[in-house]
Amino acid sequence: MSDIQRQADGTGSSAVSLPMYDWPEIRDATDAVWAAIRRELSVSGIAPPAALDRSADPEPLWSSPGLLLSQTCGYPYANRLAGKVALVGTPVYAVTDARPGHYFSVLVSRKSERPRNLQDLASMRFAYNMAHSQSGFAAPVRLLAAGGYESLPQRLETGAHRASIRAVALRQADWAAIDVVTWQLARRHEPAADDLVVFATTPQTPALPLITSVGFADRADTIADAFGNAIAGLDPDIRDAVFLASGLVRFTPADYAPLANFLPVRQVFPQPAG
Repeated sequence: MSDIQRQADGTGSSAVSLPMYDWPEIRDATDAVWAAIRRELSVSGIAPPAALDRSADPEPLWSSPGLLLSQTCGYPYANRLAGKVALVGTPVYAVTDARPGHYFSVLVSRKSERPRNLQDLASMRFAYNMAHSQSGFAAPVRLLAAGGYESLPQRLETGAHRASIRAVALRQADWAAIDVVTWQLARRHEPAADDLVVFATTPQTPALPLITSVGFADRADTIADAFGNAIAGLDPDIRDAVFLASGLVRFTPADYAPLANFLPVRQVFPQPAG
């Protein structure tokens, strides 16, 4: 039996992570979510690891043959992971105005310096978490490109949505695009958010997908059912802490395909050669 076969039938090692909204302030709640999922997986005959992998960089795990469950961003899924991992489903978040399984970005600035139009945005300093983020980078760039603006001469890469919020509050940048779930977290846990205002939102897209390795592809439905049952049975306070509503939307790779690379991204931030 191969290593992947052992992982797929639950007899070998596997790894799990839930890195996308795992702020320190809600880490206990995230652990409670995983404990509930783990119980459901065990009932289904899958042997899950005891604890979440909280490596500093979650991205290598997304491509690991031992990945049982993780959550990625739609942009890297559409551009690098589609066809190399299996989709499990997309959680439904308790976010106002978002369709089930969808999310969007809020565009934020300091309260006293709200941009008035796209021309203002194109001329102001933009903070973004990373260039392969759907919510922090691709969504606002698409918004600008749709208005004919394909140049952002002033920009600051911060490495995280929370850091972008702080950068705008500290006047290191003028505006940022923040995942709406992260923004709700910030309103509860990040004092710098009090200095900012939402002045616009981007169109909705499928939210951050749950994935598993190809070795577990034939168990994806079982994993999805375990996740859905676990969330439905959570204490309401835990669900509120992580902004999870009941439900899991079963998107296909085609639903994420529109998030793949497009020309304006390369024009605004040219890709390195090689």
